[in-house]
Amino acid sequence: METLFSLFRRKVSEAIQKSLALTADEATADVAPCAQEAFGHYQCNSALRLAGITKQKPRDIAHKIVDAFDSSLCSKVEIAGPGFINFTISPEFLSYQLQEMLSDPHLGAPLPAQRSRVIVEFSSPNVAKELHVGHIRSTIIGDCIARLFEFLGQDVLRLNHIGDWGTQFGMLITYMYSHAPQVLSGEEPTTLDALMGWYRAAKRQFDDDPQFKKKAQQEVVRLQAGEKGSLQAWKLICDVSRRGFSAIYDLLGVSIIERGESFYNSMLKQVVEEFEKKGLVTISDGARCVFLEGFKNREGELLPLMIQKSDGGYNYDTTDLAAIYHRIYVEKADRIIVITDIGQALHFQMIFAAAQKIGWLNPAKIRVDHVGFGLVLGADGKKFKTRSGETERLIDLLTEAVDRARRIVIERLPNASPQEIAHLAHVLGTGAVKYSDLSACRTKDYTFSYERMLRFEGNTAVFLLYAYVRIQGIQRKVRADLSAVIKQHRIALQHPTEITLGLHLRRFGEILEMITQDLMPNHLTEYLYELAEKFNAFFRDCRVEGSSEEMSRLLLCELTARVLRQGLEILGLKTVDRM
Repeated sequence: METLFSLFRRKVSEAIQKSLALTADEATADVAPCAQEAFGHYQCNSALRLAGITKQKPRDIAHKIVDAFDSSLCSKVEIAGPGFINFTISPEFLSYQLQEMLSDPHLGAPLPAQRSRVIVEFSSPNVAKELHVGHIRSTIIGDCIARLFEFLGQDVLRLNHIGDWGTQFGMLITYMYSHAPQVLSGEEPTTLDALMGWYRAAKRQFDDDPQFKKKAQQEVVRLQAGEKGSLQAWKLICDVSRRGFSAIYDLLGVSIIERGESFYNSMLKQVVEEFEKKGLVTISDGARCVFLEGFKNREGELLPLMIQKSDGGYNYDTTDLAAIYHRIYVEKADRIIVITDIGQALHFQMIFAAAQKIGWLNPAKIRVDHVGFGLVLGADGKKFKTRSGETERLIDLLTEAVDRARRIVIERLPNASPQEIAHLAHVLGTGAVKYSDLSACRTKDYTFSYERMLRFEGNTAVFLLYAYVRIQGIQRKVRADLSAVIKQHRIALQHPTEITLGLHLRRFGEILEMITQDLMPNHLTEYLYELAEKFNAFFRDCRVEGSSEEMSRLLLCELTARVLRQGLEILGLKTVDRM
């Protein structure tokens, strides 16, 4: 289904081409939503630009465009100032559009003419370490972006590029040979907590004991060579970590396919050879480096992309180049989206530039995006930590949010069953955490606050869920068979707040299209918050039950509920029927 914005731009462009005899490119209309609804719904500013092409006065051009425009869409078309054209959509046309939207499974969001392969890489924790508060943004933002493209009919591959290879494993395995041999042999079970303790101890010994450091480095060589004992120990460590990760992904309702650094190990030598064959490698202090134009340090010197260390080992640069090669040539990606903290922006700019320089990446055919995000801050404006100063574990943060939500549910629904309380607490608690993160501009830091995110007023998940619950209450009161109402009745907008709500509903697809371009989920949270506010104004001004417009307004309520539910689902939130 075409968006209103696209429809108006097409119709105005046709009027320009018809009235001024211009080419299609010259006639492409400059259309935008009106900043104030009092002046209209959409505005065209093309007359000023076209004056330079046609050598006519802007107002004369505006009159010609209006005369050629399909007036059946609007109740009013006005020319303002030097040649601005304001279009006010007619209630009849908007009602028809909403009725069409009600029967559309994608609620007015246009589907692509051709299905694309979209790879979304997100979360990406390190093995032998717990997911902490620093992972929350990548996980939640990545899941939201994947959900958006899935809803829009794309072929989405969700990848978890976990840190499961490298020096840290030689270090940890060497330490465990001495301190936990029964675990490595499989005789005793272990936990992620225990692994983390051994990892910290191994890191201290690695830094302080040259002999241990040498043994750890030798263990890395054995691991990379595929020595049976080393691989067995590595797999055990990964399995324990994977169970810990899965528990949190299940709690958050996030699905993701693990494909860690180890997956690309066999390709690293080939990556270096490819760059050498193309003459792109420079030896710098014994290391093989790629120098790319436009990437310089503070001294104005070119920054190196190191693809092989002086000792012959590989690093993140090599692995990420192998990953992008695999995604282009094996996965046949049309778009690659990588979600990490904003501090890694330069790294990925260089990876993408190197892939383009060697000829793997053609930007005209494959789009690549690094989606960076800021920090999660505590009330003191610093990195969010526990009272003891440790990095907050993600499981503890989520558990606290669910516990606080449980207390709110018990207070508001004292007669609810234990099962309903548990369900509502989980939906509200995890939803509040997700929404609070996604409603913040991802490129900026945001302050984490349980109190703010669980409020019933303001731009919060709870406020939106309450609006959804209110609609369910209206539908229960009317006691109508919705499927029969949809078949037998139509939306007919009359009241101004009905029209305002209807116009906002119809713009759902425009918002989703915008996010596919800039990958900023806060556009959707802002849209849904405004939708809830506009629905509340409609609820205040327009009686549903028992009114002469009951069936039309019931359909408008149903469409609002569907958009709210779908929008929240894209954000990764569930809805509830009562609160």
